[in-house]
Amino acid sequence: MIAILLFLTSTIFAQTIKDISNVVGIRDNQLIGYGLVVGLAGTGDKSQFTMQSLQNLLRNSYIKIPTSSIKSKNIAAVMVTSKLPAFSRQGDKIKIKVSAIGDAKSIDHGQLLLTQLKGVDGNVYALAQGTIIADLNNLTTGFIYDGATIENEVDYDLKDESMITLSLKTSSAKHAFAIENKINKRFGKKLAIAEDTRTINVKKPKDMSMVKFLSIVQNIKLDDSFKKKIIIDINREMIIAGADITIDPVTISRDNFTIRVKKSPLSEEEWNDNAKNRGVDIGDDVKIGNKPIVNIDNALINTKSAPTVSDLMRAMKIMKLPITDIIETIKLIKDLGSIDAEVEIRGQ
Repeated sequence: MIAILLFLTSTIFAQTIKDISNVVGIRDNQLIGYGLVVGLAGTGDKSQFTMQSLQNLLRNSYIKIPTSSIKSKNIAAVMVTSKLPAFSRQGDKIKIKVSAIGDAKSIDHGQLLLTQLKGVDGNVYALAQGTIIADLNNLTTGFIYDGATIENEVDYDLKDESMITLSLKTSSAKHAFAIENKINKRFGKKLAIAEDTRTINVKKPKDMSMVKFLSIVQNIKLDDSFKKKIIIDINREMIIAGADITIDPVTISRDNFTIRVKKSPLSEEEWNDNAKNRGVDIGDDVKIGNKPIVNIDNALINTKSAPTVSDLMRAMKIMKLPITDIIETIKLIKDLGSIDAEVEIRGQ
């Protein structure tokens, strides 16, 4: 049972340049490695490659044993993935994700043995090790927070740069032109030029460091015409959305629930009378302000104005739906084009 399904906030996201763009050349790098998990209480796997990996490990310790004699189910072969953040330094800690690749039933509380994490260039950038905390919804995957230590760095040289290039996450001539104007207005001179619908080149003033300049540029606020953002944090089981992100009419039918989102043709008084006739509680638990928004009978969400993501999440919370269903529903509505907002998934 999830004690807190989600976190709701009515605060509207103040979009900034860094929310809708990246700085070219500054990015995370993907890391991957193959490792062994030990200490499982009979929930590991007996795949041939797992036994072979254990044999190789023991051989490195000068212990020779044929794979046919290894019958333990307390070990599991896993793939380890992570992200190497930009400007990471030796000794920094990063979170890793561990996923079983054999027929293990659970890797929860298993001990990941020392595992090399490599980049696409084949070089080792981090070493991972630690105790796994499995995902409650999928015991064959889990995380180790601060589970890897960075050993090698990716060089980024900003100090001597005289220009940065911004790349919009979504191509838009309107947004590129607006960002050009916002930056030029902020510094009182023509520093930014939109090269195309996605790329903006920005010159650094001579009397300012690149770090300070980048900080100012990335935190310039944008107006409400820019796309809003919904943040889903899987690890913390939180969903954060602005209060004014509307949902176009949509119907979603799944195995355990059906949701219909639409505008109500009824007045508030008519809606209340209709709800009372069906025995639906219209108290504070199913209201936002003075506006009735939920008909629990058929998972129907009715609003006098356009329904919002906040309305939907509150309704699903009242329905006591698990956080996984709420997350999948929001992602599905986004894929259907009924939400005009960026959905950011954290913790995957």
